[in-house]
Amino acid sequence: MNNSVKLLKSLTDVDGIAGHEMAVKSLMHEYLTQVSDEIIEDNLGGVFGKKTATTSNKTLMVAGHLDEIGFMVTKIDKDGFLKFTPIGGWWNQVMLSQKVTVTTDDGRKIRGIIGSKPPHVLSPEERKKNVDMKEMFIDIGVKSKKEAQQFGIELGNMITPYSEFEALANNKYLTAKAFDNRYGCALAVDVLQNLKNETIDINLVSGANVQEEVGLRGAKVAANKIKPDLAIAVDVAVAYDTPGMSGQVSDTAIGNGPVVILMDGSNIGHVGFMKHIKAVAKKHNITIQLDTTAGGGTDAGSIHVANEGTPTVAIGVALRYMHSNVSVLHTDDYKNSVALVTEIIKSLNDDVVDQIIW
Repeated sequence: MNNSVKLLKSLTDVDGIAGHEMAVKSLMHEYLTQVSDEIIEDNLGGVFGKKTATTSNKTLMVAGHLDEIGFMVTKIDKDGFLKFTPIGGWWNQVMLSQKVTVTTDDGRKIRGIIGSKPPHVLSPEERKKNVDMKEMFIDIGVKSKKEAQQFGIELGNMITPYSEFEALANNKYLTAKAFDNRYGCALAVDVLQNLKNETIDINLVSGANVQEEVGLRGAKVAANKIKPDLAIAVDVAVAYDTPGMSGQVSDTAIGNGPVVILMDGSNIGHVGFMKHIKAVAKKHNITIQLDTTAGGGTDAGSIHVANEGTPTVAIGVALRYMHSNVSVLHTDDYKNSVALVTEIIKSLNDDVVDQIIW
């Protein structure tokens, strides 16, 4: 597991919002090259490693996504404060006084802080209100627009949350930015690593798409290029095991096993494939959680309607504090999700795929 933790750290440390995934893609390309027969790339930035089957006409696509939530610089005011727009879904209340990283066009990393008023100056009315995102600003520590520009700040620059990767009291609990969805990127690599010296009976294309957080866009492109017969979207799921969440909607909890998503706002998991996955989990004594989510979605939403239709299921891990500067993942869930996807792949061949689709 130590190697997987290092992999998760290296991938979450990299900055890359939708449309700006280049550094993440470069790192994924490096990892995938070491464990794949060939590399498949699309024109938007998706990158996948392929392991070729001994005898098979069918292909399974395993897809995470490279991008994380963040912001884009939209204005530099006369005093050097930055205005911004969200790239991906944010709740205003998690944003104030958080550190961020602004990446300039030449790759310079500049630390910033989303400013906030001290409580001493807030009126009773202000204390009751959430601050609108349009009123927020980023302080990078300059006195003027000219000085900000001298540091390379321009409109369109990428802004990402800043958070250190570290273990909590129980070192199976990890916290970082961008587990959504560098978790899926890491899994795509680790599954190929698991199968590197084995023969498989289905062609495997495993990697990550771009621009998931802004409408599942890259998955459409990648699925049209790869043309899979089956697909697994690997992404995070909501954990409902914290105060204020427990007992609401779902019982999904971190540390209780991989989450198989029956339905979300973008996809109804393919029933035949779902039954097969549950049978594989039972056979290999891998405890899974089943979940439904009324809102949100994963790349399964785009993949399942690609080409002539692709039976698709989303598999993930429960994640605390999703879409914020920090999130929490359990290493047992990661390990068991890699094991589950690995065993699913080993269970597949052309005849089994035909039975699932039928």
